[in-house]
Amino acid sequence: MPHAWADLQAEALTTDWLEPEANRLAFADPEFLLRRETRGIRFQLEMLKPDLAQTEAKIEHTVVVFGSARFLDMVRAQAQLRAAQQNGQAQDIAKAQTAVRNAQHYENARVFAQLVARTCSCLPDAEKLFICTGGGPGIMEAANRGAQEAGAPSVALNIALPHEQKPNPYVTPELSSNFITLRCAKCTS
Repeated sequence: MPHAWADLQAEALTTDWLEPEANRLAFADPEFLLRRETRGIRFQLEMLKPDLAQTEAKIEHTVVVFGSARFLDMVRAQAQLRAAQQNGQAQDIAKAQTAVRNAQHYENARVFAQLVARTCSCLPDAEKLFICTGGGPGIMEAANRGAQEAGAPSVALNIALPHEQKPNPYVTPELSSNFITLRCAKCTS
């Protein structure tokens, strides 16, 4: 196993590491792992990786928080409104006013996550609840942020999307996992 890992690392420095090679061990062969026939195995690995990370972090129970990825925190929303008012464009002002109204939902999610984290901090590990989100912006960011502000780790189960591939900055890095999105063959987006 150590030799296979060293071989894989050495090949990563060359330009032909994705080329098929029959002699590679299966786990070290990207071309093999990316075949259609190994899709089920990849799904199993994608599920196993975050499960193991959470087990190692003694996370048994989560409260899952999902919501709009477009909501801003109150400070950013109010700054957006001030900029729109200076701009004077009615459409920008209306959009910014909506952002300020929706910012309350962001702030509520943030406070909720703080309450969960603080309330559970004194419980035994087996009874604690941890915040789990999709790792994106908006309401999910608010929940991860609230947990972080309360001193608790939080989980992110992120999907790779064209415009939102990075987890928000409040996610506990070692508890952040990416999943490949599944798309219908008939879909073009």
